[in-house]
Amino acid sequence: MAKPEELARQRLRALRLGAERTLEDVAEAAGMAASTLSRLESGKRRLTVDHLGVLAAALGTSVDALLAPEQHDDPRVRPRVHEAHGMRIAAISRRAGPGVPRAYHLTLHADRGAPDQRSHEGHEWIYVLSGRVRLLLGDDDLVLEAGEAAEFSTWTPHWMGAVDGPAEVLALMGPQGERVHLRTSSS
Repeated sequence: MAKPEELARQRLRALRLGAERTLEDVAEAAGMAASTLSRLESGKRRLTVDHLGVLAAALGTSVDALLAPEQHDDPRVRPRVHEAHGMRIAAISRRAGPGVPRAYHLTLHADRGAPDQRSHEGHEWIYVLSGRVRLLLGDDDLVLEAGEAAEFSTWTPHWMGAVDGPAEVLALMGPQGERVHLRTSSS
C-alpha cells in the first residue's frame, strides 16, 4: 500500500495526464515553476500541504481527494451464466478495457450440434479443464485432452465441441470472439 505522500504524487500525475495537461500548464495555474512540479511529482522534492492546496485547485480537485485512502474493491467476480450455441458460458473476469481479452469458463455440451467454423479478427487461447474437446482449426481436426491448451489466430476458421460427453474449457478471447461465439440470439 502506498504511503499518503506517494499516493498524492501518483494522483497528481494521473490527474494531470488524464486531463492531457502539461507540466507547464498546471504549474502556471498553481503559481510555481514547471521544474518544481516535476520534482514534486517524481518525489525529488517533498510535497507539503501548501503544495497540495494550490495543485488540487489547479487540477480541479480537492486536497481530500488527493489524500483519501486507497479504495479496495472486492476482487471476486460473480459471473453471469447463460446458455448459447450448445454451451454454458460464464465470464470469469471483468471487462478491463477495449481490446483486452476476457476469461470464460465454458461447458461444452455433447449435443453442441454440427461444426460451424467461423473466422474473425482476434486471437484465442483455450485450456481443457475436463473431458475431451474437438477443435477444428482450418483443415486441422484436433482432439484436446484435459490439461492441453491451444492458442490460435481467429482469422483461421475454427470451431470446438465436446467429444464423448461434456467438456469444460477455460478460454481467453477478445471482443470479436465474444460477439461471434458467445452471444445469445437476443443479445
